[in-house]
Amino acid sequence: MKYLITGGAGFIGSNYVNRLLTRGEGVIVYDNLSRAGAPRNLKWLRETHGADSFQLAHADIRDAATLTSTAKDADVIVHLAGQVAVTTSVLHPREDFEINALGTFNVVEAARLSERNPIVIYASTNKVYGGMEDVPLAESETRWQYASLKHGCPEAQPLDFHSPYGCSKGAGDQYVRDYSRIYGLRTVVLRQSCIYGPRQFGVEDQGWLAWFMIAAVTGRPITIYGDGKQVRDVLHDLLDAYDAAIARIDDVAGQVYNVGGGAENVISVYAEFFPMLEELLGAKIPVERDDWRPGDQRVFYADIRSAMKDLDWNPKIGVEEGIKMLFAWVEGNRGEF
Repeated sequence: MKYLITGGAGFIGSNYVNRLLTRGEGVIVYDNLSRAGAPRNLKWLRETHGADSFQLAHADIRDAATLTSTAKDADVIVHLAGQVAVTTSVLHPREDFEINALGTFNVVEAARLSERNPIVIYASTNKVYGGMEDVPLAESETRWQYASLKHGCPEAQPLDFHSPYGCSKGAGDQYVRDYSRIYGLRTVVLRQSCIYGPRQFGVEDQGWLAWFMIAAVTGRPITIYGDGKQVRDVLHDLLDAYDAAIARIDDVAGQVYNVGGGAENVISVYAEFFPMLEELLGAKIPVERDDWRPGDQRVFYADIRSAMKDLDWNPKIGVEEGIKMLFAWVEGNRGEF
């Protein structure tokens, strides 16, 4: 099959492209190369698989004509391109809207206009659920947690697009879902939690696990916002979920799934993660403290039981193992930072 990966030079995209090329698939990487790590990821892909191993479309997701032309040869579109940070969306809401909402509309329109009826996988976000202020929380010494949602936030939780980022990604989420209902497109929406792993050039406002590791290893200043007990579910092995959704598209087209570490892979941002990081580093890590940032939930972890059942998928790499793997990659690639 021929795969079109928007954002294919990014963290998740380059890892998925690597997987696809390894098993002999045809790949088109569609990316505007605006992220700092994108050229490095392309270089890595070419060094690993050969300069001509994939087709590069150096273009923007907002360019509907180029995207439509590029997508006409694709059997599968995995839409990963986007503006990825809540804080950036607050500062630049129009740009955030044009990239995430309009860009995703361009993707589903390109799929609708294609004669190949491509499968469309959309990387949505847990931010579509907003602050979940109606859900009671409980506080312990090292973390916040849901008081009653044992398995985490389900897909049935009402949507609440808090922050421009939540609005733009949520708009894309609903467009992808509705294009399946109205036009019969074979789409799957994956509402992703905190994804981490190699090739993740994290920055302060996105990719927090990688950012803290990079900052700690390279001696950069670190700021902890809020009380440090905010909790997230983290997922290292996301790509298996993409493969599972594509393989089962006849059964799951039009569906929406939470995809994250789930309740079994939860960690608090500072109180639980930093002792692990300091042990790996072998040194105490100095931090500064600041107030909560807009849209920063005290708690989010996803109920992933629907994805586990329908996709026959589950996270295989636990928190401690995954953190050690990411730290080894950061340590082994100091020169990249």
